[in-house]
Amino acid sequence: MTFDKEKALKQLEELEKLGKDKRLAADEWDEDWKILIAVLLSARTMDKTTIPIAEKLFEKYDSVEKLAKASEKEVAEGISGVNFYLNKARYVKALVEKLLKDYDGKVPHDFDKLVELPGVGRKTANVFLAAKGEMTIGIDTHVDYISHYLGWTKGKKQEEVEKDLKGIFPERLWGKLNWTLVRFGQTYTNRTEKNKILDRIKEL
Repeated sequence: MTFDKEKALKQLEELEKLGKDKRLAADEWDEDWKILIAVLLSARTMDKTTIPIAEKLFEKYDSVEKLAKASEKEVAEGISGVNFYLNKARYVKALVEKLLKDYDGKVPHDFDKLVELPGVGRKTANVFLAAKGEMTIGIDTHVDYISHYLGWTKGKKQEEVEKDLKGIFPERLWGKLNWTLVRFGQTYTNRTEKNKILDRIKEL
């Protein structure tokens, strides 16, 4: 699809101004495995809910080795405040075990290897890589909704949305797209208010 790239850049700049400087799930962790697990936990859960739960989990299990030794039940109890916590506990347990077995406890910085890890899909892998400075675009519900509303994409699958956005925006901005749109989406949680603002941005 084609889109006025200059207009899209203006729209992105406006979205960046309007979004409050909120800490997102991938932000401010001191180790890669914490970033990856926090993003995994944030699926279908607000970041403001996910972050304190992740902080408590990492305080109790401050290394991949310690978390791997925890039982699935203990992990589930530690993350019970996030949605689908039982499934996520299973993924977290399997994830850290695989990191130890295959990668010496380190998180690979390779998309294909990341999506082979338990519980890590395309969005989680891309958000992690963007947090580490790679030029990728994580397509979550906020990015998907805003991109469709503004007409940046008509894609139905993550890969299609990602491809359209990469065709519109210069590579130097790919890594910040998720952060900008998620911060905007989390600032304006009321759908009516959000759509009114997006309608104005649409006319830029």
